[in-house]
Amino acid sequence: MKRFSTLAAALAVAGGLAVTGPALADGPTVIKAVGTWGSLTNYQKHEGPFWNERIAKASGGAIVGEIKPQTELGLKGFEIMRLVKNGVFDFAFGLPGYVAAENAVFEGADLSSVTQDIETQRTVSKAYFPTLEKAFAEIYNAKLLMLYPFPSQTLWCNGEVNGIKDLAGKKIRVYATTLGDFVEGVGGTSVTVPFAEVIPALEKGVVDCGITGTMSAYKAKWHQVATHAYTLRVGWGLAFGAMNMDKWNAMGAEKQAMLQKELAILNDQMWTETATEDEVAISCITGGKCDIGEPGAMKLVTPSAEDLALRDKIANEVVLARWAERCGAECAAGWNDSVGKILGLTAKAK
Repeated sequence: MKRFSTLAAALAVAGGLAVTGPALADGPTVIKAVGTWGSLTNYQKHEGPFWNERIAKASGGAIVGEIKPQTELGLKGFEIMRLVKNGVFDFAFGLPGYVAAENAVFEGADLSSVTQDIETQRTVSKAYFPTLEKAFAEIYNAKLLMLYPFPSQTLWCNGEVNGIKDLAGKKIRVYATTLGDFVEGVGGTSVTVPFAEVIPALEKGVVDCGITGTMSAYKAKWHQVATHAYTLRVGWGLAFGAMNMDKWNAMGAEKQAMLQKELAILNDQMWTETATEDEVAISCITGGKCDIGEPGAMKLVTPSAEDLALRDKIANEVVLARWAERCGAECAAGWNDSVGKILGLTAKAK
């Protein structure tokens, strides 16, 4: 794979950035990064601008970034952290669900259907951060620096779905094991389909429904093939930002502090914006007011009280129980002492 060049560093200097002083005594640190989906808000408004422009300006040229989305690079989600571990990339944004095949511990901050509002999800993410930080260091030789959300993960179906019981017998696209647990808990069949292939899969009947974020579904135009927007929240699509540990250690304390400060600002901005995207996306995709593009015409189906009660039962008895078995007793105990206390739930590994 072609590695990123240091062109950005040269451009930063040529652009008149302040490049003198102790922070640049050893020259600029160039970060080669990979982002998530180039067509979605998180990359377009946050990930891309941060590495391609903002960090160079904020650091006075001490840190210079270059980033491309995984979609442009032709990468699959599960490949990204392996490439960071091997030093092909210095930094990556990605979803823990895509790296959970290495260890189920990565699923623990975004178990399907367990967390229902974004404020609680952020509290859960903070509580579980030390556990994920340790796992990234041990498994990927990486420094975890961020956890941030995509919008609510809900169901988009090509065919009539008026409640949770209508999902029984349906083939439903998932991208993480924990989502598959939910689907199987409602009597459906989970099918793993890459994001870029969901539209043809819905058209051809390979899947009946797909799970993705509200804004992701709208931006990817799922409404052109799907008919029913069932807004049962089954996850958040929690994402991470992590850096190769060798690169991190080579930066030195001053640049590390500088980068952490700017990433913390970015993290806050992403949580704030994501909190507003559900309402906008659902309105757009179901023919309501839409200031960001052409509206769709999907039928909006909101979950009933019975649906929500059944979802919570499945979350506890199927999703949490299966995850505890995958992760093991020690992992479940750590979750109970952190996330479990926040949610009032207990993960039990047999």
